[in-house]
Amino acid sequence: MIDFEILIDDHYLDIFKDVVISPANNKSILSLVNDFEDQTWRYERFENFVWDNIALTALSAQEREKLSGKNSTTLRNSAKNLRLSETEGDIGQGSELAEIVLYGIMHHHYKALSVVPKIFHKQNVQDNAKGADSVHIVIEGDDDFSLWFGEAKFFNSIEDARLPKIVESVGNSLNTAKLKKENSIITNMSDIDHLVTNKELATKIKLALSPDISMDNIKSKIHIPILLLHECAITNAAKEMNDDYRQKIRTYHLERATAYFKKQIDKLAHTVGKYSEVKFHIILFPVPDRPKLIKNFTNAVAFHKG
Repeated sequence: MIDFEILIDDHYLDIFKDVVISPANNKSILSLVNDFEDQTWRYERFENFVWDNIALTALSAQEREKLSGKNSTTLRNSAKNLRLSETEGDIGQGSELAEIVLYGIMHHHYKALSVVPKIFHKQNVQDNAKGADSVHIVIEGDDDFSLWFGEAKFFNSIEDARLPKIVESVGNSLNTAKLKKENSIITNMSDIDHLVTNKELATKIKLALSPDISMDNIKSKIHIPILLLHECAITNAAKEMNDDYRQKIRTYHLERATAYFKKQIDKLAHTVGKYSEVKFHIILFPVPDRPKLIKNFTNAVAFHKG
């Protein structure tokens, strides 16, 4: 179960009875909010979620298994694999923080397996953009699966000016060559054998992701979770978790989700093969102060690195 309150978790068509975008049947919205205590947004609770889930993306499955129960060692080893932007105000600042939050949400809410820990896998210390920000497999029943290629952004705004960059990233992640590259990473890493206990299913997954198989055959299995961790004036002004705050965030997130999906459809619906078969999940999470969270995270990373 996720640590945060869920305000929206539904298919787009179940929220809006009068369809305002098309196609809409392949789109969902998840809105999450943190709590307040002593009339202050609970920074520590959010930061604990980050550090409780950092190993899912910073360490391999074998390392996580080997370090089970060794919390301090796990944190130190995870922190050593982080590559943080050192430029003040850089749009890339906070990107790995957002990736960790997405891995935590994927694990706890979608029950996804972290088959490619992206921070662990990065080879170039400045490479924040190649491929998806997260790669997961969700086991569907006893003998089927879905592929989840995530995008994670941490912005100071999710108004219209920011949306084209998100659409561009999503479009890049759906490039056939990049999808095949992600599939080859999944099949070449041993994590899949450690995480998928049904060996017949593990073999089935590897065969489906073989480079000889057309991506058209598995487009219906692809999900794109898009995390928009964002600074929010409503959250910054709030003092407590009440119905007024919930309604304001819900209204804002529904409006922003619609604006985003409209831009995504305009840009990608006719350029991405089998677009209507891919499932898109926009995940919105408001925070009161982006620079403060990044500073706290950077300081904590330095502490754990020693």
